[in-house]
Amino acid sequence: MPMNRVQFQAGLSMPEFLERYGTEDKCRAALQAARWPKGFVCPACGGAARTRFERGGLPYWQCGGCQRQTSLISGTIFEASKLPLSRWFLDMQLLTQSKNNVSALELKRQLGVSYRSAWLMKHKILEAMRVAEGDRKLDGRIEVDDAYFGGEFCGGKTGRGTDNKVPFVAAVQTSPEGRPLYACLSAQPPTSEAMRAFAARHIAPSATVVSDGLWCFRATTRVGARHERIVTGGGKASMKLPQFKAVNTLLGNLKTAITGTYHAFDFAKYAHRYLAEFQFRFNRRFDMKNILPRLLQSLLAAPPSPEHSLRTAELGRLSGDQLPGDRPAGLGQPAD
Repeated sequence: MPMNRVQFQAGLSMPEFLERYGTEDKCRAALQAARWPKGFVCPACGGAARTRFERGGLPYWQCGGCQRQTSLISGTIFEASKLPLSRWFLDMQLLTQSKNNVSALELKRQLGVSYRSAWLMKHKILEAMRVAEGDRKLDGRIEVDDAYFGGEFCGGKTGRGTDNKVPFVAAVQTSPEGRPLYACLSAQPPTSEAMRAFAARHIAPSATVVSDGLWCFRATTRVGARHERIVTGGGKASMKLPQFKAVNTLLGNLKTAITGTYHAFDFAKYAHRYLAEFQFRFNRRFDMKNILPRLLQSLLAAPPSPEHSLRTAELGRLSGDQLPGDRPAGLGQPAD
C-alpha cells in the first residue's frame, strides 16, 4: 500500500514551534505581524500610530488621528486574558498538531493552568474555528450523510427517534478519484427544512450531491445542485458501498477522535464547536506546518468571546420539532 503523504507529512514539530514561538517576545512579534502586517492600523478610524508605549508588560499604540489607545490584544479573543501569549500559542500548537482531539483536562496538564482556564482557552479557539468555517462552500461531487452522537436511554426509543441522540449532517467534497478534499459538518436534524438551509450556505449550485435514500437530501436541489439518490437498505453492508467511502471514513475518524479523547462532554450544548474543530483541522490537513499561522489569522478575525457567551446553550441551532436532551446517554456530566 503506498504511503499516505498527507498523513505522514512532517507538520510543525515541537523544536520548530519553540524556535518560532518559544518566548513571550516571539509570540508578541508573531501576533503583531499577523494583526498589522503593514504597521499599526487604528481599529476605530484606520489611522496610523503616533506613539508606542508599554503598560503592564503589553505594548500599546496611540492613534495619531483619534488619539485612541489600543493594546496588542484588545478587540481579539486574547482580550482580558491574564495568561501570557506563550501559553496561548502552545495551546494552538497542541490543538492543531494532534491527530485526535485534545481534552481540556490534558491541556490543563500540558499548559500548567487551571481546568477552568484550559476549558475557556480551548473553547475560545474552537469558537474562532467555527467562525472561520461558517461559510465553507463545497462544489463538485459531494457525499452527504446524517449521523448521531449519544446513546439510547435504557428502556427508551431506539433508532433515529431516540430522545438522547444529537443529530448532525456531514458533507464531503471528493476529488475525481474519489478522495476526500473538504468537509462541512453541521449540528442539525435530518429534515428538509434544515437541509435547505444547509445547502443554501454550504453547497454550490454546480455541485452533484450523492446521498442515501433519506428524502430530506432532495432539498439540496433547491440551490440548483444535482442530486443522486442511492437506496442503501441500511445495515453494515451499506457502510461499505464505494459511493459513500469518503463520508463514512470521515464519520469514523470523527467518532474515533471524540470518543477516544473525552470521557464525557455535553455534546448537545457544544456540538457546533466540536464539529467545527474537526472540520477546521480536516480542511487544512494538507499543510500542517502552516496550520498554526492560519489559525492565528482566524483568531484575529473572530470577535471576542466572553465566558458567559461560550457557556450559553446552543440548542436553538438544532431546528427540529424536538430538541435533544442536554446529556447524551452514558456520557454523564460534561467534563470538557
